[in-house]
Amino acid sequence: MPSGRFGKAALLANADTDLYTCPPGKNATATIAFCNRTAAPIKVRAAVRQGPIGDSDYLEYETEIPANGILERNQVALSSGEVITVRAAAVGVSVRAHGFEEDA
Repeated sequence: MPSGRFGKAALLANADTDLYTCPPGKNATATIAFCNRTAAPIKVRAAVRQGPIGDSDYLEYETEIPANGILERNQVALSSGEVITVRAAAVGVSVRAHGFEEDA
């Protein structure tokens, strides 16, 4: 059962970033951790999707992370082919996904 880091990024402003895609024949459980490295609050989004992002794919939407704060979403279950996509409203946010993969 592979485990560890699935992906990480320093987010650009207002740009969707695909952080991790669950491989074929696998299921995964992930933690998504955002870190605001700035002295101002920043809004973020997180979605789990297959295909284009739809309204029902969002886990977090315009959630504000306080200055120098964190936001962590635990136990995000993914099926084969699902993608974790994240976004920040401004630069200064780091994000990491980590967890476990297992055979579907």
